Amino acid sequence: MRRRAFITLLGGAVSEWPFLVRAQSSLLPVVTLINARRADAASVLAAEFRKGLGQTGLTEGKDVAVEYHWLDGHYENLHEIIGDAVRRGVAVIATPAGTPTSLAAKAATSAVPIVFGVGEDPVALGLVGSLAHPGANATGINFFASEIDSKRLGLMHELLPKAKRLAVLVNPANATTAGATTKALNEAAPGLGLQLLFFNASTTAEIDGAFAAIADARADALFISPDGYFASQHLQMATLAARDRIPASDFVSDSVADGLLMSYGTSIPDVFRQVGVYVGSIVKGAKPADLPVLQATKFEFTINLKSARLLELDIPPTLLARADEVIE
Repeated sequence: MRRRAFITLLGGAVSEWPFLVRAQSSLLPVVTLINARRADAASVLAAEFRKGLGQTGLTEGKDVAVEYHWLDGHYENLHEIIGDAVRRGVAVIATPAGTPTSLAAKAATSAVPIVFGVGEDPVALGLVGSLAHPGANATGINFFASEIDSKRLGLMHELLPKAKRLAVLVNPANATTAGATTKALNEAAPGLGLQLLFFNASTTAEIDGAFAAIADARADALFISPDGYFASQHLQMATLAARDRIPASDFVSDSVADGLLMSYGTSIPDVFRQVGVYVGSIVKGAKPADLPVLQATKFEFTINLKSARLLELDIPPTLLARADEVIE
């Protein structure tokens, strides 16, 4: 068993970097990075992106200028940000861990290189022609967030065999991922004997309202859809789940460290690092069409044993043995 290590990185300057980049852009190639998270929840991810750049021999501020756009869930700002990047002819648009941002970038340009990170099949999304041969201006990584929804649902069922009414929280502002999660769970739930109750939220206030409605509906458990904005609200989610004593599952393990019952998914920091590697390669001359789409291969199952005890749940020893991390 591994205990969660809590590391705080200084990230206050992250939100100021877009302003500094303007002065540097005439001297260095510019990378525009866009993600749905809040700036104050993204310092670790920015550090991993820079680590990826470093693996190609590039240093931010010395060899390349990076402008960070943390949307705080405001997907409606995408077109303005991407349109500005395209007009200025930036070297690369990076959209790690963000299907809406990746699709918006692809729709906006066939010339500016794009390095994406998406949780759905990038071929089905129309981002690339094939995984091995992307064939145009975009490449990146598929981290299978939506494609493992049914697997996460199965783990929840094993963990909570008596749960029958399952609340599902989706973000309608991220329609592609919300739709993929809805489809996957609707297909898997009948075989597990589960009734699904869907709730929408796109803002902090709407998350509060959704949790109140979930409590009123007397749901037995909660499945949180994979979404970049939801990921940055992990503390809020954990606080509300603890208040309402509802067992909850997420894609990212940060929520479990804060108190949610379980998570199952791949490492989002590693997605940012791998996107950084591809961005660095393109800045140094590689073409997106020649860089095959990467696919996540490692998925982590995390359980918060302390939360299980507070919820008076008995976790089967066989399930604990299968967990990659158990927080006590």
